[in-house]
Amino acid sequence: MIFQETPIPGAFIVDLEKHEDERGYFGRVWCSREFKGHDLNPNLAQANVSFNRKRGTMRGLHHQLPPHAETKLFKCTGGSIYDVIVDLREDSPKYCTWYGVELSAEKERCLYVPEGCAHGYVALTDGAKILYYTSEDYSPELERGIRYDDPLFDIKWPVRISVVSEKDRSWPDYVPKEHLGDFIEAEQTGDSR
Repeated sequence: MIFQETPIPGAFIVDLEKHEDERGYFGRVWCSREFKGHDLNPNLAQANVSFNRKRGTMRGLHHQLPPHAETKLFKCTGGSIYDVIVDLREDSPKYCTWYGVELSAEKERCLYVPEGCAHGYVALTDGAKILYYTSEDYSPELERGIRYDDPLFDIKWPVRISVVSEKDRSWPDYVPKEHLGDFIEAEQTGDSR
């Protein structure tokens, strides 16, 4: 596996290191020893598949709170997606910034998402299929999200979002920690700012 760090600390693109012969090729998508060697979480709790019928289908942006904050590894196994990470770690130098990369079945690269980052993607093709691994079990009571169109992040999606769940459309505006006091005060006084 070939690990390439992204601008988001702890997030990596993971490319297959292909070993080819007349039959085709072999490559690893997961190896706990190699993940540990890059100081990445090697634990696996779940493997999930997501299928998207239509181009423009949006899923996310999701994350889980501690004690079940999770790392994720995403691989597109059919079609292509535009995959986005938003850094929500208050102590990160990239707090409230995002990074996006195209993943496709053809390119066979993966995206590793560290704890404390929200994740989402839009299908770039009809029939986009994603396989992803998580380090923690899904805990609905600890799930949180940010909207794909939250103005704070101004994510540049490469296609028009045409299908999105009601839950993902309903996440509130994200309020950064440094503005949380202003937000609470506005809520208490009824000031809409």
